[in-house]
Amino acid sequence: MAMNLTPFQLTEETRLGWIGTGVMGVSMCGHVMKGHATTVYNRTKSKTQPLLDQGARYAESPKAVAAQSDVIFSIVGFPKDVEEVYLGENGILAGAKSGSVVVDMTTTSPSLAQKIYQVAKTKGVYAIDAPVSGGDVGAQNATLSIMVGGDTEIVEAMMPLLERMGKKIVHQSSAGAGQHTKMCNQIVIAGTMIGVCESLLYGYQAGLDLEAMLRSISGGAAACWTLDNLAPRVLKRNFDPGFFVEHFIKDMSLALEEAKRMGIVLPGLALVHQLYLAVQAQGHGKKGTHALMLALEHISHIEK
Repeated sequence: MAMNLTPFQLTEETRLGWIGTGVMGVSMCGHVMKGHATTVYNRTKSKTQPLLDQGARYAESPKAVAAQSDVIFSIVGFPKDVEEVYLGENGILAGAKSGSVVVDMTTTSPSLAQKIYQVAKTKGVYAIDAPVSGGDVGAQNATLSIMVGGDTEIVEAMMPLLERMGKKIVHQSSAGAGQHTKMCNQIVIAGTMIGVCESLLYGYQAGLDLEAMLRSISGGAAACWTLDNLAPRVLKRNFDPGFFVEHFIKDMSLALEEAKRMGIVLPGLALVHQLYLAVQAQGHGKKGTHALMLALEHISHIEK
């Protein structure tokens, strides 16, 4: 089916759909749905309750959400979930009407993003990939960084909605480019996280006042989001997830697979990936990414 060359027009009557209301998705949907009739779906229905309380309607499948929506957003867990949500028998593309837009905000493989784009195109549906960075704090405060791949006209049409969730939205290029950019983001986070955790471990063993130490280094060249937002949680021994360890392992695995395909070597990422597998093996896969500290403490025989 040939695509309609007229860009999608966002209006007050545009109906929204949202699939995936986990730690980040529930806040993101809460921001974007204001002023629009919205239909939501999550495998665990109870997790949609905050949105239902705000006026959203519940549908029994991604297909049913798509059938009632003009723009459908998704943010789910793993590539296999994305594939099922989009390409399954009860998936989004089984219910989406010609001329609608689908926006996957999950971190998934660039090749899957490209496949979804191509399948959507045969149905007259526009598809963009728009993975995010910023964790639960960014989702709650609508300050996410959003990396977008897809057709320029459709990305521009979606900007008013994306701007309700993010502070920095950058259109990278064609389908899959948003996902490639997210891989770059996760590579930086992996290196930063091990640096922050090792710094805290060193400071603890040296007998420093860790809060005072953080006040000093967070104002210099070491300043970063992880120091500001996650290091204080480590000090409080609060390892609740802003972003799950198991999801970060998935992201690093995707980046390493892409690196292998491109013929490049990322030894730093490979090391951090192995350490996170140790965190997961210790039973902490549902904790936040800063739980890397637990593996480092275990290796150094430090008990807290």
